[in-house]
Amino acid sequence: MAFSMHSHSGQFCPGHAKDTLEEVIQTAISRGMQTFALTEHMPRTSDDDRYPEETADDSISILLPRHEDFLVEAKRLRAKYASQISLLIGFEGEWIRPSYGPFIKDLASNPVVDYFIGSVHHVHGIPIDYDTAFYAKARDVAGGTDEQLFEDYFDSQYEMLNALQPRVVGHFDLIRLLSPNPNSCLKNMKGVWDRAVRNLKLVVEQGGLLEINSSALRKGLEEPYPMRCVCEEFLSMGGRLTLSDDSHGIVQVGTNFERAIAYLESLGVQEVHTLQGKGVSGTSEVGVKSVPLKSVKESFRPQKN
Repeated sequence: MAFSMHSHSGQFCPGHAKDTLEEVIQTAISRGMQTFALTEHMPRTSDDDRYPEETADDSISILLPRHEDFLVEAKRLRAKYASQISLLIGFEGEWIRPSYGPFIKDLASNPVVDYFIGSVHHVHGIPIDYDTAFYAKARDVAGGTDEQLFEDYFDSQYEMLNALQPRVVGHFDLIRLLSPNPNSCLKNMKGVWDRAVRNLKLVVEQGGLLEINSSALRKGLEEPYPMRCVCEEFLSMGGRLTLSDDSHGIVQVGTNFERAIAYLESLGVQEVHTLQGKGVSGTSEVGVKSVPLKSVKESFRPQKN
């Protein structure tokens, strides 16, 4: 049973992603996905928190109506394709600063929403995965070293976990993407590793799912998020993993899933987890479902070259 818990479309994340939401769903079906999550980026509340490609928009005020339009369209498409695929409806939370906590909770209270992804893309209000210039700026604010920035990232993530208790934690070690040594084990920085372990323990205590996010591979990293040492630590705690492509358009749906599955196999993982959503009726209880990794591998259909 192939699935992905994290995706975006150009229809509701213009400039950041490509293609319509329906095209993304149709592609997921063609890849053999049996469960697929629609998780557009949440609206931000300040112009200062927008990315450069968003500056063409007239006002920050369009983001919340666009999010509401997304939920309406996602609900329509969930019903339309119910016989072919189980669609989860959610969003990717943006923990930019603690003041976003109540807003994220309010968005999550919408009865259409199955869950949200708890993610951190900013440190000290600066995006850390956009480009090297922004990363360097965040590092300077953190004190001038990568280790200090990594520590601040995991402290911010810890705040997010405590405040929101997300069902799914997004790209746990995203902070390493634009660092000078992105494939270096986090254990090499004691303060960073201590914080990462602390956060992993909290995810386990909260019953959250940690996503194996294959987007790291298309961005040039050697391993998905999270890296091997993180996964080994999390699994030793009894933690549960889920699987995501973090696609930003049809060409990325299921990208590098074969490598991500091989990575999971190398970790000794035999089962991954997804969510059972509210369904077309919107009345079912959201819960965790175990899926044999073997069935994910057998049902996934890679893109033909």
